[in-house]
Amino acid sequence: MSEERVGVVGIIVEDTCQVLHLQQVLSLYGQYIVGRMGVPDRANNCNVIALIVRGENDKLSALTGALGRLKGIRVKSALTDAHKEQE
Repeated sequence: MSEERVGVVGIIVEDTCQVLHLQQVLSLYGQYIVGRMGVPDRANNCNVIALIVRGENDKLSALTGALGRLKGIRVKSALTDAHKEQE
């Protein structure tokens, strides 16, 4: 069993024609998404989405992989341990 992780996934939507596909992926992995914030960047003709995620590493990797395969979508993630032992 994989250890649970918590982190942030940053998404840049450069091609708004991909929004439907993006939403389908996010819905498919919705159980791992704790929070979501979207901000339109009209000056640069793109949209920015930040996800707070929590789940096993393989599930979060599958989420970011599915997002990364969408054309016109760029994804970066930062994950850490959800529970660390106290010293």
